Amino acid sequence: MISVETAHETVLAGIRPVATEVVSLAQAVGRVLAEDLAARVSHPPVAVSAMDGYAVRSGDLGAVPVSLAVIGQSAAGAAFGDEVGAGQAVRIFTGAAMPAGADAVVMQEDTARKGDAVEIRSAVAAGKFVRPAGLDFKTGDVLLRAGSVMEGRGIGLAAAMNIPWLTVRRRPRIAILSTGDEIAMPGEPLGPTQIVGSNGPGLAAMVVGLGAEAVHLGIARDSRESLDAMIASAAGCDLLVTTGGASVGDYDLVQDALTGAGLALGFYKVAMRPGKPLMFGNLKGIPVLGLPGNPVSAMVCALIFLRPMIRVMQGLPSATEVIPARLGRDLPANDLRQDYLRASLERGADGLFVATPFQQQDSAVLSGLVRADCLAVRPPNAPAAKAGDLVEVMVL
Repeated sequence: MISVETAHETVLAGIRPVATEVVSLAQAVGRVLAEDLAARVSHPPVAVSAMDGYAVRSGDLGAVPVSLAVIGQSAAGAAFGDEVGAGQAVRIFTGAAMPAGADAVVMQEDTARKGDAVEIRSAVAAGKFVRPAGLDFKTGDVLLRAGSVMEGRGIGLAAAMNIPWLTVRRRPRIAILSTGDEIAMPGEPLGPTQIVGSNGPGLAAMVVGLGAEAVHLGIARDSRESLDAMIASAAGCDLLVTTGGASVGDYDLVQDALTGAGLALGFYKVAMRPGKPLMFGNLKGIPVLGLPGNPVSAMVCALIFLRPMIRVMQGLPSATEVIPARLGRDLPANDLRQDYLRASLERGADGLFVATPFQQQDSAVLSGLVRADCLAVRPPNAPAAKAGDLVEVMVL
């Protein structure tokens, strides 16, 4: 039985980023950039007005009020083509290009229009209410870095940079195989000893939420024929995840079937709770992560091991964020297995979070995991702890 840290290092040691592909901006939501992006244009491309008002020569406003001749207007997409001379002004709207000769804008609230003239009632300095060309960014500026996860803000910026296509990591293909004669799909008729399988749908949803592609192979029955056929169907995927059958019981056939198919076994026991019967190996170039059958164990192990594996495949850091919190209740001393306790999380009076582990920590109680805000992490052989003591938590 190995430590969580050793298991974590082992599963990540052989994981590499997947290949890249080119997608349109519309297809880029949730994708990870594989190369830096440099702007192809400046933004704004020319000096523009930041206000509705009048474009003027600031030198004409030495004494206000002053009357200026209005010689035209500049609107967004319809710039004024001539030059502003002494004693002249141009009606201008927000985002419109500044006309040649003008160096400032007087907002319309400080003016009074009188036919073909405008009375300027407030002086402005050169540059007032003007956004210079390249204020936001200039051509060639690198604004989005490889490893950025693209969402609304980043996609909007890429569009402003005039980049319609992005080179991203392709979505890792994660094959998910549930096992066991006792498992039925949601909605199927249940035999007297069968249970509804939640691991497959839950893990598939987690995989999709992480930006990968879930390939749900289905439920393999407790026979070598069924297991062999479904294991073979994982060919071409980047990772095979199994649930159930990872230990060494008489009916735990998954490890035997995988070994028969060519699995190089790395480990099959980890000193953690929940999740001791966790298996990892390599099947002819495909990493294999064998999760426990209990639903909470499977999901907790997926958070700790599967999530960082997918992140590394996407070219992202593997680290899972852990923050300090105060315990909301007393806890007994821990044994040699690292504990991941389902807990609520609230902000305390001193501003620090308070994590209160649930009394019920059974690995079959999936509803408790859903109610949990975090996992309180207790190292092996941790001494008894009192309410108020510090503990590290993984925020869910």
